[in-house]
Amino acid sequence: MSLIQIISKDFDINENLTENQLRAAMVDAFTYLIDNDFQKLIQILYKADVDQYKLKELLETVEGKSSAEIIADAYIVRQMAKLETWKKYSKTQI
Repeated sequence: MSLIQIISKDFDINENLTENQLRAAMVDAFTYLIDNDFQKLIQILYKADVDQYKLKELLETVEGKSSAEIIADAYIVRQMAKLETWKKYSKTQI
């Protein structure tokens, strides 16, 4: 399993994106959700198990980034951590 495969469970994204393109796509997706479907945004973050307290702190303290960028970065970091955990504890290659 790859990072893009994990993220594609929540978002319709191209599987051939570079890391920078993936981040840009996530920023765009979270910008849309912030503006148009806040409930879905909350559901996605909850499902991904993004730490709400850490995210709140980041949103309050990080300067020079939009809310969508901060959320996208937190979401990607959490999904990467999940992937690493799965690889570590998997008996078969993921």
